Amino acid sequence: MAALETLLEQFTEPLFNGDRSGARAIVAEAFEEGLSAEEILMQLIWPTMDKIQSLYRADRINTGTHHMAARLLRMLADQLTLRLSRSDRNGRTMLVICSPGEPEELGAQITTDLAEAHGWTVHFAGGGVPNDEIVGWIGQLQPQVLMCYGTIPSAAPMVRQLIDLLHDVGICPKIQIICSGGVFNRAEGLAEEIGSDLFAPNPLEALTILDQYPNQRATPEQQTVGRKRRVKKTAGARAE
Repeated sequence: MAALETLLEQFTEPLFNGDRSGARAIVAEAFEEGLSAEEILMQLIWPTMDKIQSLYRADRINTGTHHMAARLLRMLADQLTLRLSRSDRNGRTMLVICSPGEPEELGAQITTDLAEAHGWTVHFAGGGVPNDEIVGWIGQLQPQVLMCYGTIPSAAPMVRQLIDLLHDVGICPKIQIICSGGVFNRAEGLAEEIGSDLFAPNPLEALTILDQYPNQRATPEQQTVGRKRRVKKTAGARAE
């Protein structure tokens, strides 16, 4: 859609300038072009979020501009959530966690909002939660799915440790783990290597994949990151 491409080109200017009215006006124009709230989230907010992250990682915008734009996007995402079409409850539950940081929280929030709109019961823990507390919540909530969204490179080992811990403790043995966004999108195969059951690049693809593959689980052989530790543990168990 030509109009959408134009809106995408225009969108960063009010975001970088902290122009809340200008940013809202572009979202309003997207509605006038016939886009739904879900389409605006995925075709305007989401790609702009990715663009801002790429510019920040490349040192093309400073921290203040990055944070101001990310928080403006989050404000707009909050408003769009109120206009999402809602499906009937599907009986499935999900816990969403992410890395600490404004863009990661935004992506995880959009994931949460869309999953809820599609019928899921979703608990959004956000970022910066210790693994032992996440495991405790999983034991209490017994969700069918754990969504790990938007990990930064330095936090990938913590996700691998969380996956190991869940398998070792066995507190929710049927849980399905899916990774999405952040470093998982940029490093092909990383989600699989740390032991995730599934990977999806964005929320809508995640929901589709979860519907299509509800019984898919990772195998110990699949995990290459941290394999040495796991092999030693297995060998020790056999010796006993």
